[in-house]
Amino acid sequence: MTTSAPLPILPLGFSANGHACGIKADPNRLDLALFVSDRPAAAAGVFTQNRVCGAPVQVCRERLPRGTARAVVINSGNSNACTGDRGIADAKRMTALVAEGIGCAADDVLVCSTGVIGRLLPIDKLAAGIPVVAKSVDAKTESFERAARGMMTTDTVPKQVTRTVELAGTTVRISGAAKGAAMIAPNMATMLCVVMTDAAIEAGQLPGLLKKAVDRSFNCITIDGHTSTSDTVLLLANGASGAAPKSAQELSAFQTALDDVCMELSQKIIRDGEGASHFVTVDVSGLESVEAATRIAKAVCDSALVKTAITGNDPNWGRIVSAAGYAGIPFAEKECSLVVNGFELYQAGVPLPFNEGEVSAAMRTGEIHIDLKFTRGSSVVRFWTTDLTAEYVRLNADYTT
Repeated sequence: MTTSAPLPILPLGFSANGHACGIKADPNRLDLALFVSDRPAAAAGVFTQNRVCGAPVQVCRERLPRGTARAVVINSGNSNACTGDRGIADAKRMTALVAEGIGCAADDVLVCSTGVIGRLLPIDKLAAGIPVVAKSVDAKTESFERAARGMMTTDTVPKQVTRTVELAGTTVRISGAAKGAAMIAPNMATMLCVVMTDAAIEAGQLPGLLKKAVDRSFNCITIDGHTSTSDTVLLLANGASGAAPKSAQELSAFQTALDDVCMELSQKIIRDGEGASHFVTVDVSGLESVEAATRIAKAVCDSALVKTAITGNDPNWGRIVSAAGYAGIPFAEKECSLVVNGFELYQAGVPLPFNEGEVSAAMRTGEIHIDLKFTRGSSVVRFWTTDLTAEYVRLNADYTT
């Protein structure tokens, strides 16, 4: 059985902390995070599919999967993307500095960066800060939170989740920290996330487990349709609990707990979307394939007209149906129905009478549930997104100035 922990807690054998190196405009804001395993850990990663990808993504891709990972170092305020050979060298130097601090090989350290694209890392500041944070990591709850804060850019809150699951009579823990509030679009990780577990999972099993979890969570969120250059989800399993899944049932239970961690973290990203005032769930059902349902869900989620209607609590449902229609998936109008917040607005291609004031009032709660139903098959997907507000535009219009 999977259960929630009352507070985000690091799994056995893991430590963490955050530090301020002075990368951000406010030199007192945390801009460095370090997660350390006290023993070699199996590790896997899933990365952005953007052809323009950050130096840390390239370094991690070369090093994963592996069975000897020891740490993940993350800086915020600078993405180290579009920085050429110097960027690769800087990313590798970050890992080497961590390795010196904790006593391991540089290749056993993974690296992520997030922030403004196209600026060289202030590597001297990181070279001064990494040894400090390497000496300060511990398993305290507040240190875990400091690490989560060290990953943040425009996030307003740290994002952490813990689940426990029973394996062979032993309680194992899965904990994750993520960052993200904009430049969010499904097509891999859509942000940065580190997930750690004290379960003993073989390195060969991790990629498949992680991919399933990502496909059900981070690949089902979108804020602005922009796939970042730095998107990374890392999973480390150090076996400190001594417990391993002994059966297909136990492996399935671990997968469910991992899915839960990733799903809650992904929803925290949506709820922290820049300038967002509505949390939007989009269900698409009744199509021939998951791929078809996904294309329609994404079209609805990324529509600026759908998003702005939601911002204004305007039940202008034609925007939703028309977005489904241009997603490139064949269907007849009579095969489509729409329900918004429990109100049936469109059934089998025919508009239904409804009280606009009642629907608008239901939208003002800030929770929107769009349910598009088709009659072509049995595939179902669920996506999450936000509305589009003037505050989002303001925040992203002057991000670097």
